[in-house]
Amino acid sequence: MVLQNRLSINDTAALAREEERISKQKAAELFEKDLLAAHEAGSFESLAFIHGHLFDEVYDFAGKLRDINISKGNFRFAPVLYLKESVSKIEEMPQSSFDEIVDKYVEMNVAHPFREGNGRSLRIWLDHMLRQEIGYVVDWSKVDKQDYLLAMERSPIRSTEIKVLLRDALTNRVRDREVYMKGIDASYAYEGYETFKTEDF
Repeated sequence: MVLQNRLSINDTAALAREEERISKQKAAELFEKDLLAAHEAGSFESLAFIHGHLFDEVYDFAGKLRDINISKGNFRFAPVLYLKESVSKIEEMPQSSFDEIVDKYVEMNVAHPFREGNGRSLRIWLDHMLRQEIGYVVDWSKVDKQDYLLAMERSPIRSTEIKVLLRDALTNRVRDREVYMKGIDASYAYEGYETFKTEDF
């Protein structure tokens, strides 16, 4: 089933292509115009801003809490009934160290607050927290897709694996355009979006 969208596209592959093109363009803009500087790292408001910015030309639900229950494989994300409360509690979690920041990221991923585009938005949100709090970002181009997906799958039970993986990919090149653009491409590739290169925008 094709997600209802603002582009009036009825073909899944065509929608995925346009969604990737538009949202990568918007992701590049986040960096070029330093749009996250005005938003509090680790807040749901900053995450909603990221999601809204990436997807507002594609979906009506961009930046808004989802109103349906969703799952991936056998895993059910936070039920709609408790979603607002879950997000508020996650927002209050500490974020002063690498471990605390990754724990917060894992919990927000379990909540999966949006209908679509959670992973891509959350990785930018995670980097925003890391940059503000400890002066590092993840060089996503150094994080293997399969290792990442497996570690994230297991993270609700035990976050050690994802922490080791991300810690090994940390860099202090927080304002490096190449690190950011390659990172967006890697982040999108985890979800199967590999048609466009972010730096081309």
